[in-house]
Amino acid sequence: MERKPNQRLLNHYSAWKYVVLIATLIVMLFSALPTWYGEDAAVQVGAKAGLTLTPIALRDKLQAEGVTVKRIDQKNGETLIVLDEDSQQTLVKTLLSSMVTEPKELTLSLASAAPNWLQSLGFQPIKLGLDLRGGVQFLLDVDIEPVYQTQADTLVESLRQFFREHEIRGASARVSAASVDQTSQLYLSLPDNDARAAVRQFMKETYPSWQVTNADSANLQAKLSLEEQTKLRNLTVQQNLQIMRSRIEELGITEALVQRQGEHRIRIELPGVQDPAAAKNVIGATASLAFFEVKESGSVNAMVLNDKSGNPIYVSRMPVLGGDHIVDARASIGEMGMAEVNINLDRVGGQKMSEFSRSKIGKPMATSYSEYSRDEQGKAKQTQEIISVATIQSQLGDRFRITGAGTYQEAQQLALLLRAGSMTAPVTIVEERTIGPTLGAENIENGFAALGLGMGITLLFMALWYRRLGWVANIALISNMVILFGLLALIPGAVLTLPGIAGLVLTVGMAVDTNVLIFERIKDKLKEGRSFALAIDTGFDSAFSTIFDANFTTMITAVVLYSIGNGPIQGFALTLGLGLLTSMFTGIFASRSLINLVYGRDASRHVKV
Repeated sequence: MERKPNQRLLNHYSAWKYVVLIATLIVMLFSALPTWYGEDAAVQVGAKAGLTLTPIALRDKLQAEGVTVKRIDQKNGETLIVLDEDSQQTLVKTLLSSMVTEPKELTLSLASAAPNWLQSLGFQPIKLGLDLRGGVQFLLDVDIEPVYQTQADTLVESLRQFFREHEIRGASARVSAASVDQTSQLYLSLPDNDARAAVRQFMKETYPSWQVTNADSANLQAKLSLEEQTKLRNLTVQQNLQIMRSRIEELGITEALVQRQGEHRIRIELPGVQDPAAAKNVIGATASLAFFEVKESGSVNAMVLNDKSGNPIYVSRMPVLGGDHIVDARASIGEMGMAEVNINLDRVGGQKMSEFSRSKIGKPMATSYSEYSRDEQGKAKQTQEIISVATIQSQLGDRFRITGAGTYQEAQQLALLLRAGSMTAPVTIVEERTIGPTLGAENIENGFAALGLGMGITLLFMALWYRRLGWVANIALISNMVILFGLLALIPGAVLTLPGIAGLVLTVGMAVDTNVLIFERIKDKLKEGRSFALAIDTGFDSAFSTIFDANFTTMITAVVLYSIGNGPIQGFALTLGLGLLTSMFTGIFASRSLINLVYGRDASRHVKV
């Protein structure tokens, strides 16, 4: 029977919709498969590492040391050594350090255990979080007080210079102790009203971020504005975040998670790390270099720093150059057999050093080493000492070397810290958690056991309760899991955590809930005496608005959780949000496609429109 113009064909999809559905399922299936095979511990040797051994010779040498090598891949000059045991990863990196010329090119990594044909398609397993893979988690506290103190000290030096240039006699500026909010205050003692007016104008034009008020009839006080405090705090934490990421890259850890937590804390997760002590030494270090002009004893505007022997060295209050201009640092052995560090500066730092040394040839320059620590009251204190005093023999540029760093190993450690960057504020490790690989494996086993049990019971219930429509819901549910796992593997930065597995279990309930709403509407329409084809059509249409509203409101919650939460909470929010999208896709689109193919293909069923 031909369809009239004012009638439409019930339960019918165009061919392109089936093509989209099938293509999506195939791509997501291939994307999810590498996760099934899992990952193996590996060590990546970069092309510039200087490894000269062939894969066969390298395998034999490692096996002689008791290392079980699964395979060795070479591509574009890089070598990937895949291991059978995760616990041997650090040992292999240590052994390789003596076989290469550039140990920094060695990277701890993970290699997919999927077949080569599947890897050639570009699909990778889902990245696992710390609680599933095992490793170390650090919570760092960034002390902002020294940053405020540095700002205040800089302003005091500028004010003293201003007093000298304008010949304001009897004026003084000093920094008070930090206030309750950890910001330093300045007290200015001025001789008359003209001097106070001049200082106010200077502060307004040059340091507008400082709020100047009357302390009393003869004095002024200045304090950083709240807006500037917030800006400095955010900038300091962000800079420390970048430095932490650089330091972790220097350690050769590629799967690390570094993110801000709260106002002034940083959370670092190092999945798969077997040697937390080495990571702790580098992450928590706050070493920095600075270069000072050496002054004569008793000079004005000079401060005293002790050298390693405790002898006082008079240097200028303001450094010529700080460690923030160092772009590269390498340890080496000098002509006299002493360890030294070769320094490379950025363009600005090279210009400053060149301008300073041009007029100081034949005069001494001191190199100071400083680090922060916590006292018994928990306050940050800076320890600074002179590690070398050298006479400037010629005009320096962006490349020079320093001595006095100690042994070669100490010089290497200092060079690593300088390459990765000097902390803009001291950090303290306030919490350290270590999760062994056994516990991570147990979490995976228990988590997926819960997921499998939940899916099994759900599939059985749907098959028994809805019978001829139940198998449709079951296929849609399985497809939903395939697509969800495929998306988690495809999305850059997506990490599966133990709370994320809880989100997967919750997704099972939400996915099948979509089909329950639709099937119940279909049953209601059948009870009203409508045909099965018409019941299917009206059941899907009437349930859509309810399904959309329920999923949309839950999606708002998932977005909020992901925005304000940290690692575990974000892991749950991610799987929850993706699960909402995939459950709507499979519960509505995939289920309708199957029902249309099996139950709705009778072209004689038309309805007037």
